[in-house]
Amino acid sequence: MIRKLGFIAAAVSLSLASANVMAKVSQEEADKLGNALTPLGGEKAANADGSIPAWSGGITEAPSGFEVGDHHPDPFEGDEVKFTITADNYKEYAEFLSEGQIKLFEAYPETFEMPVYETRRSASNPQSVYEATKENATRAELIEGGNGLKGAVMGIPFPVPQNGLEAIWNHILRYRGEAVQRYGGQAAVTSSGDYNVIGFDEQLLIKYAQPEMTPEELLEDNILFMFKQKVTKPARLAGTALLVHETVDQIKEPRRAWTYNTGQRRVRAAPNIAYDTPGTAADGLRTTDDFDMFNGSPNRYNWELKGKKEMYVAYNNYKLHSDDVSYSDILTPNHINPDLTRWEKHRVWVVEATLKDGFRHVYQKRVFFIDEDSWQIQVADMYDNRGELYRVAFAYGVNYYDVPTQWSTLDVYHDLNSRRYLAIGLDNEEQIYDFSIRPRDVEFTPQALRREGMR
Repeated sequence: MIRKLGFIAAAVSLSLASANVMAKVSQEEADKLGNALTPLGGEKAANADGSIPAWSGGITEAPSGFEVGDHHPDPFEGDEVKFTITADNYKEYAEFLSEGQIKLFEAYPETFEMPVYETRRSASNPQSVYEATKENATRAELIEGGNGLKGAVMGIPFPVPQNGLEAIWNHILRYRGEAVQRYGGQAAVTSSGDYNVIGFDEQLLIKYAQPEMTPEELLEDNILFMFKQKVTKPARLAGTALLVHETVDQIKEPRRAWTYNTGQRRVRAAPNIAYDTPGTAADGLRTTDDFDMFNGSPNRYNWELKGKKEMYVAYNNYKLHSDDVSYSDILTPNHINPDLTRWEKHRVWVVEATLKDGFRHVYQKRVFFIDEDSWQIQVADMYDNRGELYRVAFAYGVNYYDVPTQWSTLDVYHDLNSRRYLAIGLDNEEQIYDFSIRPRDVEFTPQALRREGMR
């Protein structure tokens, strides 16, 4: 049962579970974007007590001295901790927490903390994304029961969402540049604090975000994005690779995936790289569709938009992002080092996904808390088939202001049964994300995957 949400939006008009509701809004509604609403559909105004300020454009320029290729320096490094939520006082703040967050205070009462800072609504995107979002608002539609969409490109497809499916598609298609090369890796941490870092070299080519793309061409080609992942360490796994083509209309053609196995030196189709298949080298601590907080087809769930709430979420985590800290500084027993985290109060959309009759998944229910300013899922609570809280995930966000885009620097998945966690996105000891790459489509083929795997 979800705790009291303290709705900001009119939940009666928004809690539409049907996937067949037309998403298009009137021009009058679309004209609120950039006025009463932010360009991506958040509430522009401050909250009632001023603890969440008005959005004034987010970060629009990099701090002095920053050069592309640097780990992003903290534009708010002078901010002090206002207060810290602990196991001793979390009940005072329970209305601003998820069930998963509360569970971590109860599970690790001696060490889990949330240092809370001044709220900085730092999220921003290029003007072209804002313009595309406004156009999408009056033309984007869900198709085939919500398992795809049409009439949208580059921007947020449904900035004035009418149901939970539209909201989750906003997260899936939020702007992260046209393409990105990511270095770094993940670590599955034991309850005693032991871990091994699995290194990755990843490329993401986002067809949906390309400036020359049209909604018609996107639907005809039926590719939203292409993702390639190669394991770089440890030696026993190095060279193992994954390729994914994510489709626009997933009824017409489901996700296509291939793997390269170094032992067999062969590329194989991998139709099961989806849903609750265990994630790559994750020690069983996440599912495939947990990656990026949620990805892939939404067709196994009923999606309900519950409304909004004010919530403490991990925002502007530049200290956690810094190359001045090591993985050993971050990866402590039971959870990451709280001293490196920053929590702020923000408004979030609340979306509840419940498993459809006749479908299977290890999660019977999932509750997502989505930042109104960026459509990034900030917190996810996952429940097992007994209805018990199973896992909780956090996205520790920063603004990559050289793009600009709001994205997580680290995603952390807590398994409450094993009392272990998985940290994905470790890059403090690596090169920073490269958003300047412009790879070609031919670099995302099974043949290219085999060539790279053999190097």
